[in-house]
Amino acid sequence: MCSHISSDRVSLIVDVDTGIDDALALLYLSASPEADIAAVLCTAGNVPVDRVAANTVAWLDVCGRNDVEVAVGSPVPLVAPLMTTEDTHGPLGVGHAVLPVSTRIPSSRSAADAWIELTHERPGELTGLVTGPMTNLALALRKDPELPHRLRRLVVMGGCFHHPGNTTPTSEWNVAVDPEAAKEVFDAFSAVPPERRPIVCPLDVTETIEMHPHHLRRLSESAGSSPLEDLSDDQPRGHRSSASNEVVRHLSDALRFYMEFHRDENIGYLAHVHDPFAAAVALGTVPFTTRAATVDVEIDGRLTRGTTVADRTGMWGRPTNADIVTRTDPEAFFDDLIDRVGRYVRNLKALPDTN
Repeated sequence: MCSHISSDRVSLIVDVDTGIDDALALLYLSASPEADIAAVLCTAGNVPVDRVAANTVAWLDVCGRNDVEVAVGSPVPLVAPLMTTEDTHGPLGVGHAVLPVSTRIPSSRSAADAWIELTHERPGELTGLVTGPMTNLALALRKDPELPHRLRRLVVMGGCFHHPGNTTPTSEWNVAVDPEAAKEVFDAFSAVPPERRPIVCPLDVTETIEMHPHHLRRLSESAGSSPLEDLSDDQPRGHRSSASNEVVRHLSDALRFYMEFHRDENIGYLAHVHDPFAAAVALGTVPFTTRAATVDVEIDGRLTRGTTVADRTGMWGRPTNADIVTRTDPEAFFDDLIDRVGRYVRNLKALPDTN
């Protein structure tokens, strides 16, 4: 079916493991008048949780959103030792970017408690957007099993179904970091009505969201930044941006690392920006098609641990618990991202300081 969940305003709990593409997702949301960000929650994943929190607070400051609560979650997955991916996202998780150190202190409440308390305060209003491992949400569900019935919707970037994995041959990173958490979340949402089923954005679709140097050049032009960004495969590794616009400069330095990683993996000089696409799905600002299924996660397989499995035809005899995104229009997504982010960062200096 063709889907979107947008309204005039979408109130969000955003759970991240920032991360280059998480950072771009936060910028996209900051630039979107449809997005009301209730809180940003941090989970260990791309980098350890303290570094995720530091990146998130600093990046939100750069994006003019120092009004948004940031809460810190568990430093480890539910069962497995934490694995991180600095080779993909850089030693600090933001590629070659060097973000200003924020003076803001994260919230005193945990990420799991924020999930619970915010959905009690605003039952039926909030859409959850998870772009990292699902550890925080799983911990919240253990304390409050009724939480799924208070969320308006849940959007997850994770899993793969008819597509190779990016962590093992069959598993996607966010699920592979904490398979037990992913399984507990999908199990918990088996009891919600169809209109509240999680929307899953898997690698099958998110790896079609290829950001190329020309997209960043168009974005810098839209932002009125100079000189125009001109990322190129023949530039030396770690070349730094001289963009006049601070957001464009940091974004370019982050994305350059991400493109160098993809080139080193023989994928091409490009970046798979999974998380901004999931943000667009949550806002309903991109066209997409879904198919209903029952999703489960393999947690015991010697070769297949962390693999997401979808029963589309009812073979298991279990309730349908997800709508899996199967198709989108990548260039429509990039046209929208470039337009709204460019206009936002062009005018960012005019935003008031809320400290």
